[in-house]
Amino acid sequence: MTWLDTSTENCTVRRTLDLIGEKWSMLVLRDAMNGVRRFDDFRRHVGLSESVLADRLRKLVAAGILDTVPYSEPGSRTRHEYRLTRKGWELWPAMIALKQWGDRHTADPEGPPLEVVHDGCGEEVRAAVVCGAGHGELVPPQARTRPGPSARLADPVPPKAAQRR
Repeated sequence: MTWLDTSTENCTVRRTLDLIGEKWSMLVLRDAMNGVRRFDDFRRHVGLSESVLADRLRKLVAAGILDTVPYSEPGSRTRHEYRLTRKGWELWPAMIALKQWGDRHTADPEGPPLEVVHDGCGEEVRAAVVCGAGHGELVPPQARTRPGPSARLADPVPPKAAQRR
């Protein structure tokens, strides 16, 4: 079975993008990974409307990517902070990879506006694709795809003549 023979109906990339692939969701996650927790701080820093932010936060909570934690300031009603779950933090390498690509291809001439560094030595953190068996970093020609356990055949494409009718 080749890639073109494989159905994309249950593609995990597609399913992931359904959860987090919208721009505002990614920016909310970026801010959450940088310590933003409160609704008003997200709204102010990300710069989106209350209704859009509420919708994105609701979806991320429903997906188990964010969790709500109650808090209250003296004299105020109880509110909720938004914190990344373990599932949410598992997106951190993907966020680092997006940042790394953006730093290389879209940064200002002076460089990126934010650096992520190793707390222990101060060197920049980077994402890499590595072999699960310990053979180190890989480049695209060193990897290939193969059908996984849930791979299904794609529906056959009708002949061109049948499509025109």
